[in-house]
Amino acid sequence: MFKESKRLSLTDTLIGQGTHAEGKMVCEAGLRIEGEYRGDIECVGDVIVGECGLARSNISARDVTIAGKVYGDIVTKGRLTITATGQLHGNINAHSFIMQDGGIFTGACRMERAHEQTRSRPLMESDNTPPAKEQPQQSNANAREKDKRQAQAG
Repeated sequence: MFKESKRLSLTDTLIGQGTHAEGKMVCEAGLRIEGEYRGDIECVGDVIVGECGLARSNISARDVTIAGKVYGDIVTKGRLTITATGQLHGNINAHSFIMQDGGIFTGACRMERAHEQTRSRPLMESDNTPPAKEQPQQSNANAREKDKRQAQAG
């Protein structure tokens, strides 16, 4: 009567204001933190830390929005947004980073795109191969010249 896909619809997870949770969170849908959470977060969807939210967490998600406080590292394949009320004390690895006026960020930021990483690896490999082949040829040529000089001198 019902299709399987309709029964398995994803629901966002909410940690409400006044709630304190601890552990490792793994979720398929989005996560919103308005209370306090301590522990790692791995989310396929988006993570939002609301204005009243506090996360002492390393967060890995598609997109992350911080309007509260986060103490930990952020890894996102999409966009990290720190709002005017947001604070991040940790490192960032993101595709895109937006920080509104008034937001606080303490840490290091690394921004890279996945398709640029795959392009750079083959170029580096091809760049390393020719010099290794050329160096022995140059040393062989130098050895021949040295032999000629010795023959002429002797």
